[in-house]
Amino acid sequence: MRYKSLIALLFISMLKLSAQHTAPAFSYLDVYELEYASDPQIAPYGDYIVYRRMGFDILKDQSIGNLWLLKTDGSIHQKLTNREVSESSPIWSPKGDRIAFISPTDQGSEIYLYWVDSGKLARISRLEGSPSSITWSPDGTKLAFTMKIAQAPPVIAKMPAKPKGAQWADVPRITDRLKHEADGSGYITPGYTHIFTLPADGGSPRQLTSGDFNHGGNLSWSSDGNYIYFSANRSKDWEYDYINSEVYRVHTNSGQIETLTSQKGPDYNPQIAPNGKIVAYLSYEDKVQAHQIAHLHFMNPDGTNSRAISVNFDREMSNLIWDPKSTGLYFSYDEFGNTKIGHITIDGKITKLADNIGGTSIGRPYPSGSFSVSQNGMIVFTHTTPSRPADIAVISGKNSEPKLLTQLNEDLLAYRTLGKVEEMWYTSSVDGRKLQGWIVYPPNYDATKKYPMMVENHGGPILNYGDRFSAEMQLYATGGYIVFYPNPRGSTSYGEAFANLLYNNYPGEDYNDVMDGVDQLIKKGIAHEDALYVTGGSAGGIMTAWIIGKNNRFEAAVVAKPVINWISKTLVADNYYGYANYRMPGQPWENVEGYWNFSPISLVANMETPAMIIVGMDDLRTPPSEAKQLYHALKLRKKETVLVEIPGASHDIARRPSNMITQVSHTLAWFDKYRITEK
Repeated sequence: MRYKSLIALLFISMLKLSAQHTAPAFSYLDVYELEYASDPQIAPYGDYIVYRRMGFDILKDQSIGNLWLLKTDGSIHQKLTNREVSESSPIWSPKGDRIAFISPTDQGSEIYLYWVDSGKLARISRLEGSPSSITWSPDGTKLAFTMKIAQAPPVIAKMPAKPKGAQWADVPRITDRLKHEADGSGYITPGYTHIFTLPADGGSPRQLTSGDFNHGGNLSWSSDGNYIYFSANRSKDWEYDYINSEVYRVHTNSGQIETLTSQKGPDYNPQIAPNGKIVAYLSYEDKVQAHQIAHLHFMNPDGTNSRAISVNFDREMSNLIWDPKSTGLYFSYDEFGNTKIGHITIDGKITKLADNIGGTSIGRPYPSGSFSVSQNGMIVFTHTTPSRPADIAVISGKNSEPKLLTQLNEDLLAYRTLGKVEEMWYTSSVDGRKLQGWIVYPPNYDATKKYPMMVENHGGPILNYGDRFSAEMQLYATGGYIVFYPNPRGSTSYGEAFANLLYNNYPGEDYNDVMDGVDQLIKKGIAHEDALYVTGGSAGGIMTAWIIGKNNRFEAAVVAKPVINWISKTLVADNYYGYANYRMPGQPWENVEGYWNFSPISLVANMETPAMIIVGMDDLRTPPSEAKQLYHALKLRKKETVLVEIPGASHDIARRPSNMITQVSHTLAWFDKYRITEK
């Protein structure tokens, strides 16, 4: 019997190996089959988790998300409600007996309540706007949230009444605001965001803040329920002093607002300790640089005795959560392209608790993900690897290994052959710095064969790629390309000085960093001089255009949603007011030469590489006019080029799966046109 069992096990193993060798590669339509976990919230006593389970609707071509309930021992995993509409922002009541969340209705988004014991569900709000940042009061009797209150636009002229049935043109948009539009959402309707409270058993919302200021971000209740701590900019010149913010507290009965900080620069994400004795927040003094790391600060509840805690920690902290005993805080941070969870004590001692947070940025391998902590110290987080989007994982102590509770994509990715992702380090030819990147090999890669190599430059540029799942990288690998994606200088997760090397110097030596990686791969025999291709989006599009303006080593290039002319970009984009001095000295009209010298359009006379230019037609961050400048310049020079304009796409082209597929497929088609035959 033991012999027969051994034969059976060997047979099953052979079948599995055979399946692995014959499994198809990841394909375009597989994107619609992907799922991922987001926003996991663990119950106060650590027995249950509620999270948002995300997927894609192939007919509506959009992401969808419902709430699911999961027991931390893995024994229960079920949909929270029987509703088939979007559900988001779940948050447990202090006793763990209820879950509040946000969901849309025909009249707009509202707050719903789910009772854990009975499974009953009720809508408890009737709001004039969409709520966000919902937060329970410590006694569980109220919810705080933020909501925008609309205002009328400035009226310049009074139009005559139109005849009955007349079909006149739409009324004009009229604005007098500095920030009046945002990529992805378009025109910002007039109004201001304020803080409200709502009885947890339903009732009328009560507005706590007022004035022509925005009060957004997270909210933190004091333990006695008398105050809510928040961050905002309530200065007279707040529109133009946009970097600055302060920490405030508002009395939940009187509505009186107190200003607790005053440093020049952002003070944000306040979190008051459970014992009510310390307020933690993030802050930095604005020195007008490309990248500045915010450090953890403590102060008394009334704003006195402010002090910096994490000044020796050269990484950006986020997602602050106090531990139950008020002895320190949990936080997340990026380290060498990997997002982690750490804990810092009130005297500044830092311990790393978990790696591989992320997996909710499906298109490209950017940092993402979140975590939460129970009263007994159990941590739940979104866990990712280069071969899987976010699943739910838990760790139960400081030295424990993560336990995966879900495998949302095993029904798909276990039956696909993915490209292997490999980390690489190399040395800068500019200053000897150590640089990091990743290589994705085509499925079933054969090292004896010659493959074309694609450089994929990341956006930002103050951002990072990492060892996280990426549908786009896998699709490029499926197309038969080795993909190299680097983190050149200017990338985050390597410290403030490394990211700040782009201050008044972008693009600069980050170009050399990318090319050093290419040269290293050629030296290793992985890449080949006559089979190089380059692409990237946003800041990656800038880098791609800069590269083909600096050399002619690439067979073809795809320049996606780029900035080509810093002068025009800076005065047209939705964030037009945020570039002067932080990226280049002065406004464009004060420093025409400086802006021009860092603009890829200044190099167009050198460009010989066949170039496809891709842009979303609704892009407000790098407007289509930028892409057209490059396309028109190359056409006037009679160079090989084509312009791809994607209807309805904002800067986040991958927001709709079909648009992501459009970008990838057109990139591969362009490269294949100039592809060297494999040997």
